Amino acid sequence: MSNPIAFHPDGAIFDMDGLMLDTERPYLPLWSLVAKTFGWDISPGTVQRAIGISGPDVRALFLQEYGADFPYDAITAKLDELIEQKFEAGVPHRPGLLVLLDHLARLGIPLAVATSTRRKKALWKLEKAGILDRFQVLATGDEVANGKPAPDIFLLAAERLKKDPVRCIGFEDSPAGLAGLATAGIRSIFVEDMVKPPQAVLATVWHTCKDLSEAVHLIV
Repeated sequence: MSNPIAFHPDGAIFDMDGLMLDTERPYLPLWSLVAKTFGWDISPGTVQRAIGISGPDVRALFLQEYGADFPYDAITAKLDELIEQKFEAGVPHRPGLLVLLDHLARLGIPLAVATSTRRKKALWKLEKAGILDRFQVLATGDEVANGKPAPDIFLLAAERLKKDPVRCIGFEDSPAGLAGLATAGIRSIFVEDMVKPPQAVLATVWHTCKDLSEAVHLIV
């Protein structure tokens, strides 16, 4: 939609990795490094296509791309170990996050996280980022039958907020997430990051921001 008008949502739903937390940039090069230790060369494009989708779908993507012999489980186990070491002292925020969260808190808008990450890992990341207590509810990848771009996780987040999806607003940085918000009937804000969505997905977006702080003037 063009020329957006400021909106007062009944609830706000946030993706996590890459949108609020700066976890995807270090994760992408680690994929290639770890895969090489197992004797595999991974295309950066394959890793980018995995952004925003659920764990089972990521697994299916890699096995389809590299074959049934690809040691996906061993590689991801090592990746998880390295990521936990890297972020043990704290998970960095994406620009403008606290500015926007403070604004929404002043307005009294309840917040949800809708992440493809499994619940245990999501809780750990949000705690390490110091923002877990900002959110009233979480909906995680292991709690829905269909991951993004299906709308399930966003509908679950709205249900847990006890809000009508059409009265919510959603923040995403991935094509899969934006597509899921559109299907759920949730007004979306695309925060630009590493992957540019296709035009068909961009056409569903309510507004695009360079960083999260730009969204402040859209929500009243």
